[in-house]
Amino acid sequence: MKFKFLAIGLFALVCISSHAQKVEAPKFGKGLFNIVGKDSTWTMKFAMRMQLLGIATWDEGVDDGFANPEQNFLVRRARLKFDGFAYSPKLKYKFELGLSNRDIGGTSEFTNNAPRYILDAVVMWNFHENFELWVGQTKLPGNIERVISSGNLQQVDRSLLNSRFNIDRDMGIQLRHHFNLTDKFLVREKLAISQGEGRNVTSGNLGGHQYTARIELLPFGKFISKGDYTGADLKREETPKLMLAATYDTNQNAVKTRSNLGSYMTNDVGFYETTINTTFVDAMFKYQGFSLMGEYAHRDAHNPIAVNSDGTPTGDVVLVGNGLNLQSGYLFKNNWEVSGRFTDINFDDITGSSDRAQYTVGLSKYIVGHKLKVQTDFSYLSFDNGSDELMYRLQLDVHF
Repeated sequence: MKFKFLAIGLFALVCISSHAQKVEAPKFGKGLFNIVGKDSTWTMKFAMRMQLLGIATWDEGVDDGFANPEQNFLVRRARLKFDGFAYSPKLKYKFELGLSNRDIGGTSEFTNNAPRYILDAVVMWNFHENFELWVGQTKLPGNIERVISSGNLQQVDRSLLNSRFNIDRDMGIQLRHHFNLTDKFLVREKLAISQGEGRNVTSGNLGGHQYTARIELLPFGKFISKGDYTGADLKREETPKLMLAATYDTNQNAVKTRSNLGSYMTNDVGFYETTINTTFVDAMFKYQGFSLMGEYAHRDAHNPIAVNSDGTPTGDVVLVGNGLNLQSGYLFKNNWEVSGRFTDINFDDITGSSDRAQYTVGLSKYIVGHKLKVQTDFSYLSFDNGSDELMYRLQLDVHF
């Protein structure tokens, strides 16, 4: 069966190539090949990337030392990416598949018991001046760290704030617009209406819909090469660049413990529903190799404790609370970068989850920017009520 799908895929690529006017082989990091239609009414860039990760952890023992070492080696991410325009440069698209076990995990009856291969399948239409309409499945305009591609991160992976509070991908529509207050001061607005169930759900809408609004202020103008949404100041901004942003997200009658993520909250009549609200405030600053990113997240719910029809608790609780993440780094001229991160997570008492803080120092070597890099970091995770933990990670990124 796998061979059949591979053969079909290769046949399709051959057919596309044979009907294209030209096939270009870009330099490393710019995609495997670019296809331009015979009449130049469509384009497609095909790319792939992978992340190979090694992890070692140690738990705090009863004698105040760290013991019980564990190691794990895995293909953290393996993805295929397609993007370009169809019919007109004003009608763009993006299609991304995840092939690693971490990418396709989460199979359930709600995904038709099928692997969750599709990450992004979205069409973006610039229908009028600075207005753009997005339709399909893609990332919601949430916290900056989540929207930054996992291939463009400053450290090995995202922070605890992101893993506990992000609003991830969903199926829906987005309206985006930007304008200038002055010659340099740029304002970007992003609105989204989505299903509120997360990615690749086939069972339809179990609760209400999810509504997201984000505003971004760039007082000193645009970053070079969209540097506000990449980790590290690889472009070494010649003048200070700053983005200040805020997001408000409400998921009406949500049925999961983390808005459109987490586990389903079931009760004796089906699903427990409650409205979950998430707020983000974040910033990105870059100047001459120095970068600073800050994020604050807050989640609340109208009735966070799931109950049955008679009012008895089911045991499920919305993960309400707040988090703070501060991250900074400096890129030397030899493309080595040192970075540091502090993350503080505080959950409401009703969740039964311990507050935690994580301290991380990182070292990265950018061989071809984010397209070919080696990253390593060391973290200390402190729990208010529980055993502390040490973690060491080493990762290789290769992006064709």
